[in-house]
Amino acid sequence: MPNKYELFAIALAIPLALGVALSARQAPADAALLAKAKAIHEKAITLDTHVDIGGADYATEKLDPGGPTSRKCDLPKMKAGGLDGVFLAAYVGQRPDLTATGFKPAHDQAIAGLEAINRLTKMHPELCDLGRSPADVERIAKTGKRAILVGVENGYPMGDDLANLKTFYDLGTRYMTLVHGSHNQLADSSGPAEPMHNGLSELGKKVVVEMNRLGMMVDLSHASAKSFWDAIATSKAPIIESHSGCKALSPNGRNLDDDQLKALAKNGGVIQIVALAAYLKAEPPERTAAIQALRTELGMGGRGGGGGRGAGGAGGQAGQAGQARGGPPPAPLTPEQQAEADKRRAVYQERLKEIDAKYPFQGATLKDFVDHIDYAVKLAGIDHVGIGTDFDGGGGVPGFNDHSEAFNVTVELVKRGYTEQQITKIWGGNLLRVWRDVEKAAGK
Repeated sequence: MPNKYELFAIALAIPLALGVALSARQAPADAALLAKAKAIHEKAITLDTHVDIGGADYATEKLDPGGPTSRKCDLPKMKAGGLDGVFLAAYVGQRPDLTATGFKPAHDQAIAGLEAINRLTKMHPELCDLGRSPADVERIAKTGKRAILVGVENGYPMGDDLANLKTFYDLGTRYMTLVHGSHNQLADSSGPAEPMHNGLSELGKKVVVEMNRLGMMVDLSHASAKSFWDAIATSKAPIIESHSGCKALSPNGRNLDDDQLKALAKNGGVIQIVALAAYLKAEPPERTAAIQALRTELGMGGRGGGGGRGAGGAGGQAGQAGQARGGPPPAPLTPEQQAEADKRRAVYQERLKEIDAKYPFQGATLKDFVDHIDYAVKLAGIDHVGIGTDFDGGGGVPGFNDHSEAFNVTVELVKRGYTEQQITKIWGGNLLRVWRDVEKAAGK
């Protein structure tokens, strides 16, 4: 008769043996899933509709996306992740001056950005090519090169001259985001609480009509809800949200509510789900308030919250995003100021542990990103959802933190039961369909 130690060994061995058997069965299942995902990913045309460039140095020897960089999007990362094409956005920050004095430098900055994007394709013609139409994208994808597509983020640099839209178009721009974090001459932003125009301005409505005429997609990411509804009513072509999320899952002003998602579908447009943590998963308000109070106490400014550990610790997510977009770097600190900043940062990190313990929070991940895809598909339908990461403008979550990890999205979609046809639509098919519809509306 076995003694108690032998009985214990037997009891321990049984679940271990079962676990080995289950693992042995699981491995082929995982391998089959990965093989299925790989086949789908390689066959689909995979597009990201929103990545910020790095300012005037973009596509120069100082910042060459043709080789490995510290950025989330460069040509090697796109190739590694199997991403076929990307809309690079010439971002221009909003200034309060809505006159020719403010418009001129903004316009010059936009032109410099558009020229930089074009320059990339000339620097590396063996690696990428400029796409000006859906047919171009399909042609370039077949060659194994990356399709470089062009957007302008913020209508501010077009000023009050509709002819500037044609200038942007001729440089390859195929969508323009009407407004950014503050109101401009065209539209109200989702940022400020008080409206300026109560939606689109009269000029903004004329801009939508002109974009329809040119065959340029109207992008409403960052727009206020009233601006969204005005654009839907004005546009004769489908509109896009190049990098947005679902308000039901994360109540951020940037995201679309259920009525907007349904209206977008009726319009024939598409929401490209953003991979920026702050718009995917909201912190508990008590935690956000505690982090903000701590930052205020320590004189650190910025905002707490936003889907992570206090919006990036010492600097804040907004500051990081601004630099990622090629914004002006902060003035250099003196040794004394740097020492004080380091001390304050150490205190902040230590005190943040107390907030973590009191208000625990797991930031957004790949799962949350795909949750937004799921929700948008449920509300708007499979034909009206895509992907727009906002990489190098604040985007990136664990599991999908740069373009080398794009395949992870396909794996997660396969795990959730999406078919090859559905995944192909999400990754690029829907956006190409909208783009074609916009061209048709323009008679092209």
